[in-house]
Amino acid sequence: MRFGPQLLGNLDAAASREWLVTDGLGGYAMGTAAGLRTRRYHGLLVVAKPGSPSRRRLALASLDPVLVVGDARVRLATHEWADGSVDPRGHVLLAAFELVDGLPRWRWQVGDTIVERELALVHGRPAVAVVHRVVRAPGPVRLELAALCTWRDGHAERFGDGEPSLESLDDGFVFEGAYRVAGPRFTPTGAWYRGVRYREEAARGLNAVEDLWHAGDFHAVLEPGETLSVTAWADGLSGGLPPGPEVVSGAHVRARSLALQAGAADAVEAGLAIAADHFVVDGPTVVAGYPWFGDWSRDTMTSYEGVFLETGREDEGRRLLLRAVATLDGGMLANTADTGTLEYNTVDGTLWLLHAVGRHVARTGDHDLAAELAPRLLEVVDAHVRGTRFGIGVDPADGLLTQGADGLALTWMDARVDGVPVTQRRGKPVEVNALWVNGLACVAELLERAGADATTVRAIERRARSSFPDAFFAGRGCVDVVGDPRLRPNQLLAVSLPHAPLAERSVVEACAPLLTPLGLRSLDPADPGYLAHHRGGPADRDRAYHQGTVWPWLIGPYVEAALRTGVPVDGVLDGLVAHLGEAGLGSVSETADGDAPHGPTGCPFQAWSVAELLRASRLLAGPRNGSAAHWKPRRRRTAPR
Repeated sequence: MRFGPQLLGNLDAAASREWLVTDGLGGYAMGTAAGLRTRRYHGLLVVAKPGSPSRRRLALASLDPVLVVGDARVRLATHEWADGSVDPRGHVLLAAFELVDGLPRWRWQVGDTIVERELALVHGRPAVAVVHRVVRAPGPVRLELAALCTWRDGHAERFGDGEPSLESLDDGFVFEGAYRVAGPRFTPTGAWYRGVRYREEAARGLNAVEDLWHAGDFHAVLEPGETLSVTAWADGLSGGLPPGPEVVSGAHVRARSLALQAGAADAVEAGLAIAADHFVVDGPTVVAGYPWFGDWSRDTMTSYEGVFLETGREDEGRRLLLRAVATLDGGMLANTADTGTLEYNTVDGTLWLLHAVGRHVARTGDHDLAAELAPRLLEVVDAHVRGTRFGIGVDPADGLLTQGADGLALTWMDARVDGVPVTQRRGKPVEVNALWVNGLACVAELLERAGADATTVRAIERRARSSFPDAFFAGRGCVDVVGDPRLRPNQLLAVSLPHAPLAERSVVEACAPLLTPLGLRSLDPADPGYLAHHRGGPADRDRAYHQGTVWPWLIGPYVEAALRTGVPVDGVLDGLVAHLGEAGLGSVSETADGDAPHGPTGCPFQAWSVAELLRASRLLAGPRNGSAAHWKPRRRRTAPR
C-alpha cells in the first residue's frame, strides 16, 4: 500500500489516511500519512495501564525532523495551530508513504537528498523505535529530531502549566518519571509548543487544542546509508532497548509470520491477518477499536471467529474463552471492565459467547474444552429460562427470549442520548432470538460431545425454533422486533448463523436497500427516522449511530446468508477492499455515513469490521484448510483478491 507525492502533497487527503502500530498490551503508535497529528490520540508512544488496555496515556507525541543541507535548514514536520494555520509544511516534501508488513515508512526529498523514516513497537512492551536513514545524498547531512512530549490521559488534553519534570541523561531524558527517550547527542531545550490543533477532534465537536513540551533535540551527521535512531519506553527505565533497526526488523519478521500462520492466500488476507493482530492484547482479550475503545465482550465474541479462528490463533482463543466464562454471573457474560468494575448490560453478548464456543469446538475438535465449558453454559440456558437481569428471560408462551428495562438499550444497537436509548428495541428482537436458537443448539452439541444429557436443551431449542417463523417472518423478510416491522439488517442473523432458524432467500433480498459498498445501513433509507450522516458532536453522532449509519461488520452475516440462500454476491467486497487504503490504512473503520459516498466514521481501526471482512473473504473463496465456511458456497467471489 503505497502513496506518492501527488496524494501526499494534498494535506487533506494525506491527513485522512491513518496508520496504526500496536504493542500487544493495548498501547500503540498512531498518526497520518501526512505526518500531521489530527487527533489528540495520535502519538509515537501511547502507553496502556497494565491489565487495563483502555486506560492509556499519551507519552512521546512527536519527533519533528529538521534536515540541514549546507546552509539550509528544512523542517520536515507538519503541525496545525489554533488559528487554523499549517506550519511547517513538511508534507509537501514527502516523496512517498507506504505500509510495509503493516509498518509505516515515509520518504522526504529535499533536492538530491532523500531521508526515510520507519517505526515499530516492541511486542509485549510499551516501547517504540523510530529509525531514520539517509537513502541518498550528495554528501554528509545533519539530521535533527525535536522531541515533543506530554504525559496525560489519552482522552484528554494538557496545557502549559509550568515546566514539566525532566531528568537529563547522557543519551536522552526521562519525562516526569514516566518514560525514557534515548538517542544520539541530546541537547535539552525546554519550551511549550502552544496551541497545537487536532482537526478530527474539532469535527467531532470536542476540544481540539492543547500544548506540547519541546524537551530538546537529538542530532547526528549522516553519510548516505547511515541511520539515526531514537527509542522510547515506559517500563524498566534504567534498562534499554535493542538498537532501533533491530526492533524494526523484528517487527517485519513478526508481521510476516502472522500472515503465514493465518494461511493467507493473497495480499488482502495477509493484511487483514496483520490488522487483526492489533486487537489481540495480553490476557488475552480484544480491544474493540483504536484509538478510543477498550475491551468489550460483545465485540470480542462477535469478532472471535475472524480474529482467532481465521488467523490460526486457536490456543490464544481457547484461553480467552475460559477467561470469559469465568465472568459469568446470573447466566450473563460481563460486557466490560473499563469502568473499574464488571458490568452486565447486554442481552446478546452472552449469546455471542455461546456461538464463539460452538464455532471453536466445531472447527478445532477440542472435546476437552467442550467438556469443561458445557456445565457453565448449561447454567446460562437455565438462567435465561428462569429469567435474569433487566427483564431478560424466556417467554413461556412461545419459548422466545424477551428483554428490556427502562433507560437501557441491551442489544448491540445501544446508543443513548442524555440517558435515553435511541434504539431501545425492547421486547423480542430478531437477532437476539436467532442467537438464542443458535446458542441452544451450540450448548446441546457441547453436551452431546461431552457425553452428557442434552434432552432438555434440545426441547427448549425445538420450542424456540418452531416459534421463530410465526413471530418474525413476514413473508418477505423479518420484522426487527415483534411489533416493530422496520427494515434493519439484524434479520440476516436469522439465516446466517450455523444453526439459523430460517433459510428463506427473501430475508436476504429484503435487505437490498441496506447494502452499500462499505457494509449495511442500520436502517432503511426510506424510513422517516433515517439519518444519512454520522457526523457532528457526540449527541448528533449517537442519534445517527444505529439510525442509518453503515456498519462494515454486517458484511459477514450478509455474505454468509447470501451464500446459504443463493443470492448473488459478485463484487460484494469490492468497496471494503478499496477501503483498506482510504482511512485506517490496512484496516476497516467502525462505521460510515448512510448516504453516498459513505465517508468512513467512528474508530478507523475496528475489530469486528476487520474480523468479518476476513471471514467473508474466506467464505467467498470457498472451503479450504478449515476455513470459515460450514457449507459449500453456491457462487465464488469475483472481487479483487
